[in-house]
Amino acid sequence: MEKKIVEKCTANIYFDKDVEIKIIKNKTIGVIGYGNQGRAEALNLRDSELNVIIGNIEDDYKKLAEKDGFKVYSIAEATKKSDIIMILIPDEIQGEVFNQDIIPNLRKNMVINFATGYNIAFQDITNLKPPDFVDVIMVAPRMIGVGVRETYLNGEGFYSFIAVYQDASGNAKQILLELAKALGTTKKGAIETTFYQEAVLDLFTEQAFGPAFGQVLSNSIKCLIEAGYPPEAVFVELYMSGELSFTIKEMAETGIIKQMDFHSPTSQYGSLTRGANFIDLPLMEKMQRGLKQIESGKFAKEWARVQKKGMKSLGTLKESAKKYFINSYEKIIRKKLKLD
Repeated sequence: MEKKIVEKCTANIYFDKDVEIKIIKNKTIGVIGYGNQGRAEALNLRDSELNVIIGNIEDDYKKLAEKDGFKVYSIAEATKKSDIIMILIPDEIQGEVFNQDIIPNLRKNMVINFATGYNIAFQDITNLKPPDFVDVIMVAPRMIGVGVRETYLNGEGFYSFIAVYQDASGNAKQILLELAKALGTTKKGAIETTFYQEAVLDLFTEQAFGPAFGQVLSNSIKCLIEAGYPPEAVFVELYMSGELSFTIKEMAETGIIKQMDFHSPTSQYGSLTRGANFIDLPLMEKMQRGLKQIESGKFAKEWARVQKKGMKSLGTLKESAKKYFINSYEKIIRKKLKLD
């Protein structure tokens, strides 16, 4: 069984020892968008002694970039001045900004780095199509911006998915690895995928695993409250204490089964014997259906239609979610626990 699993592990993983920063040393890197992820990546690159400028619209993020000591230009001007540009603006506006401000200012053998594969993976829907004379690569952190910065500073690093979509210069892979190292991800592990694989994995986590986990949590809360247990104790027991997040962290660091050693024998026995009660949950069919909707582009088309209509339905969905019983309870309990 283990041999078969090992044989299926085909992704290349790169670490600091695999990369020497040479090509990008004398390049100008333009970080497009100075939000949470953009700021973290810009600071990491600068601390890696690279030349970084910012491309941003006139807003508070521009002021923050200037306060942090960066030279800030319009997105079009930053593109003109850069050899490598890092696209770190939201997915839903990338197509418009790319076509309007970036494509007209691209030069032969420039490098475009994306932090997510979505717009390239579904480019027939998103209408983001880079010209064939530039390198197109991706460093996609599996970490929020704050974590990208903190793990760089503490030397821990963060995981990322990396990919080359288009190699016009012949150096795209090397430039990709050098950027990955400068950002701090090869300290932990940069895993080679494709743009499409990254996009599908990301969407699957958001649309299948996340909602399934959310339903397990919601039903657990409802079961215990309806059985007469104090809501305050239920919320703290199930997730507000932070024990769950600590356990997940231990799973990541030591392994799903091995982390059980950190729990009491009572906990271990109960989990192992009663876990069988949940083996036959009808999840696989729903997971596979969700995966197919992502892979086929059905979700991307649906999301594109929602964006064209001004995303009103997203607002409606969020308002509906606020009325769900778990949110009403949580607001009261957070106040009683002095968390708000």
